[in-house]
Amino acid sequence: MNIILHIPVVLSFVLLAAHFLREGHTLLVVCTLLFPFLLLYGKSWAVRLVQLALLAATVEWLRTLLVLQAMRVEHGMPWTRLVIIVGGVALFTACSALVFYHPSLKKQYGLHHGSGEQGQMR
Repeated sequence: MNIILHIPVVLSFVLLAAHFLREGHTLLVVCTLLFPFLLLYGKSWAVRLVQLALLAATVEWLRTLLVLQAMRVEHGMPWTRLVIIVGGVALFTACSALVFYHPSLKKQYGLHHGSGEQGQMR
C-alpha cells in the first residue's frame, strides 16, 4: 500500500521535470527526477526535503500559471482552460506533499512526534 501512496509524489516530480524539459532546463530536469529517490533513505529529513521541494514546485506552477495567463490575456486568447489545467496541477502538487501524513507513511518514515507530552508543563 505504501508504494501506491508514493504515486502522487513521483507523478508530481515527473510533471515538473516535463515542464523544465519544455523550457530547456536539463539540469533542473535531472535534479527534479532525483528528488523521489531521497525517500529511499527512509529518514524523516528526506521526507521533509521532498515536501519542501513539492511546495517549491507548487510555487513554480503558480508562477507559470500567472505568466501564461497574462500572455494569453495580452494576445486576446482564451485563458480559462489554461488556468483550470495548470491550477489543477499546482493543487495536485501541493496535495502530494500531504500524503506523508497517512499513518502508514508516518510510521515508515518515523514521523511520529512522541506521545503528546511535548507541550505540557510538569
